[in-house]
Amino acid sequence: MPDSQPQQPHPSSSGADGLPGPNRQGGSDGPDKAPSGPTPLLLCGARLVDGRTVDVRLDGGRIEAVGTAGSLAAGATGTRVDLSGFLLLPAPAEPHAHGDTALSADGDGPLPYDVQDVQRRTTEAALLQLGHGATALRSHVRVGDVQGLDALAAVLQARRSLRGLAELTAVAMPRLLTGLAGADGLAMLRDAMKMGAAAVGGCPDTDPDPTGYVEAVLELASEHGCPVDLHTDATDPARLARLAAMAGGLRPGVTLGPCGGLGLLTPDVAGRAADLLAAAGVTVVCLPQGGCGSAERREVAPVRLLRSAGVRVAAGSGALRDVSNPVGRGDPLEAAYLLASRHGLRPEVAYDSVSAAARAVLGLPEVRVEAGFPAELLAVRGDGLAGALSLAYSRIVVHRGRVVARTSAVREYCGSTAGAGAAALELPRQGRSGLS
Repeated sequence: MPDSQPQQPHPSSSGADGLPGPNRQGGSDGPDKAPSGPTPLLLCGARLVDGRTVDVRLDGGRIEAVGTAGSLAAGATGTRVDLSGFLLLPAPAEPHAHGDTALSADGDGPLPYDVQDVQRRTTEAALLQLGHGATALRSHVRVGDVQGLDALAAVLQARRSLRGLAELTAVAMPRLLTGLAGADGLAMLRDAMKMGAAAVGGCPDTDPDPTGYVEAVLELASEHGCPVDLHTDATDPARLARLAAMAGGLRPGVTLGPCGGLGLLTPDVAGRAADLLAAAGVTVVCLPQGGCGSAERREVAPVRLLRSAGVRVAAGSGALRDVSNPVGRGDPLEAAYLLASRHGLRPEVAYDSVSAAARAVLGLPEVRVEAGFPAELLAVRGDGLAGALSLAYSRIVVHRGRVVARTSAVREYCGSTAGAGAAALELPRQGRSGLS
């Protein structure tokens, strides 16, 4: 019998199982084209983090039922996916991307902000991160100055072209908001919100009046009822205290990142700052894989200190192969791995930082592998979470109840007696089981 039953699944526009037809490497079926009608999907033989092996049936964009392996049927119109040897997890989310500058490290001269170029790079970057498992992404986009609103328009077009594959939202980032020079930036920011930016952001540290910058952002966010997501290195504890005092109580919430400068403060000073952030309900998004072009420091925020103070900490990728991090990978599992290996978080806590906490930053509902929850899932080859974070090569990504990306890795040992010995000993290997 199934272990859990539906909790009023909600319909969605999820389509049939399988990758997009025209572009098997992750392309869209076309701008504004929605997936076909929902088709039930049965994930067979998946392992959960608690050690159980289960079948999971998806329908209408949600988890319809979870039962012991072999207890569920796909139905007459359903599709089966064999997940034997895979660990099934809630899908990660990307809370801090820079799609407008992604994949530009190899370019010569100034960064091109042509609309088509920005749209192409944003779309390709989102698909790369989707392949890693991130089914929802927040991209910080510069507005004003030379590019005006062109970059934002390109990112919003990329969002439309990705519909059915991943959820992409934009944060509008003006450079200046105070003084005579900031008047244009404030007008541009208002226009950006009307265009469809989902959050107000920016970098107050670069404005001549950081406090005035934050005041302008919070006022506009309050008018539009949208979240705030600001860049700061957090090297100035007095400025951070003022920001926390101003942000307290704002709904739907304030996020700061990457806050690498907190780690350079004395433990007492950093601890007091963390207490203020926790009291104000501010979330911190750290960037374990490196910095981003809108932050000067590359240090990682002191995640254990922040968590001990009660601050919600999520982890993002930051730069994806742009000039500030030419080797950025945009892989949430690598971010979780770094939090576990370098910062001493337990694997479960580290993964929560790129999944549940990251989804909360984006205002998305919680995901559990239980009936009734959204079918936003990631299957990685491995028996346990620690192993998956270490060697998560093969992955299957589910968004709105349909498979939207697959990565298959095969490892073989050739020309040596070690290969035959490994087979005889039944040693683990990366393989194609269940993927063909």
